[in-house]
This record gives sequence, structure tokens and C-alpha cells, in this order.
Amino acid sequence: MTLYTTLDSPLGTLLLVGEPDPGAPGGTALASLSVPDQKGGAAVRDGWTHDPDAFAGIARQLRAYFEGARAPFALAPAPVRGTDFQRRVWAALEAIPYGTTTTYGAIAAAIGAPRGAVRAIGTAIGANPLLVIRPCHRVIGADGSLTGYAGGLARKRQLLRLEGVAVPDGD
Repeated sequence: MTLYTTLDSPLGTLLLVGEPDPGAPGGTALASLSVPDQKGGAAVRDGWTHDPDAFAGIARQLRAYFEGARAPFALAPAPVRGTDFQRRVWAALEAIPYGTTTTYGAIAAAIGAPRGAVRAIGTAIGANPLLVIRPCHRVIGADGSLTGYAGGLARKRQLLRLEGVAVPDGD
């Protein structure tokens, strides 16, 4: 069974999708968090069950995040779907501390991939199903520029500023 709800946020209306999991906080394992018009984002499908209560815990954590709280997210993600390479990249994303940034090259080094794999790293980051939660917005270009974000560069800039990172204006 697939559960979903929406949540108003400074990024627009978020779509949260999950699966029942009695062992997860709140009884739901989060499978996807999408922003409006996200490249490759989830969309509600026939047969999904709207259940805001199933996401109450993560909704509280997201609200706190958007209000500037620095606590790490405590949730149970659904089993990670993706290639081994994607899972390694996503694990590296989860290690980027709040309020900091890293580069695609640093992600490559962290997972033992050659520096030339930065394009593949970018593709894996673009496939991240848990925007905000798995902080792909913290990855920037080697020259400090904001590059690539499935939710759009304006949202990436917004998230980084929320976390206290100085970022240039414009897209």
C-alpha cells in the first residue's frame, strides 16, 4: 500500500509518499519527498491512500527545519531503490553537515569514484527521491557556483540560505 500527503512549505506544496512500516517512527517509511514541478518528482497515482496522520512525525520535523531548527531528520526511509552507485552517492549526501556545502568532485572522492565521474555523480544526485531530507542541495560546483537541482536553482539557493550558507544571487 502506498500512502501520501501534502505539506505546505516555503518551497511550495511538498508531496510525501511512503509505505506502512510498523517499525518506523510514526508507522510510515518515507519513500519520496517532492517539490512542485520537480524534474523526475513523484505524482499521486490511482490507488494511493491519502493519510496525513501517517506523516505527522516527518511533517513536524520538516516544519522545524523550515523554521531554522538544526536537528537532523529522524525517520525511517523506505528501502532504498536505486543502483549500487546511486545508493553510494546518496549515502555520501546524508553525511554532508547542515549549513555546509561540498562539491561533486568531493562526493566522487568520498565514494571512491574517479574524479572524472562527476557527471555520473550529478545524475545520481538528480535521481535522489528525498529532496530536503537527503541534502542534495548542499552540493555545488567546484568553482562555488550553484549547479543542478531537480527542484530548481531558486529552491536550492533558498535551502542553502535557510541553513546560513552565503550564496550568490540569480539563477
